[in-house]
Amino acid sequence: MAFAIKAEITIKAEITDPQAETFIFAAQKTMYGGKQIAEGDVIFLFASENEGGQGLVARGIVTLSEAAPRRPDLERQTPRVSVSIRRTASTARRLGRDELKRFKDWKDGRPETELNFKFYRQATNKIIGISGETAAFLDGFF
Repeated sequence: MAFAIKAEITIKAEITDPQAETFIFAAQKTMYGGKQIAEGDVIFLFASENEGGQGLVARGIVTLSEAAPRRPDLERQTPRVSVSIRRTASTARRLGRDELKRFKDWKDGRPETELNFKFYRQATNKIIGISGETAAFLDGFF
């Protein structure tokens, strides 16, 4: 399974330089199978447009994946994972919210729709699991 992460472009979230060789994300929210991320998995990095980023910026390999401990004071909480990623490629063309927002037919099976649904229907930053078809689609941007 492949994964994608949408994160802030601030120092706090670590995508300050899309050309960096490594990225470290601490206790990131996971949805849509994102908590299954493991060392060796392919991951696509999106710099959150809500935070001044430009969307898809890099592809990488997960070099470390560690579940964040649950907080005992919270009854309901979204699973969180800390990951370290080694960049393997930088994007050659743009893909972000503007390009994906027209794909709204949630049942059409298109990779663009999967990304729009998982990333932008609820616009929080997160790690998501993506289908093989969507991973192949994203590979076309490198």
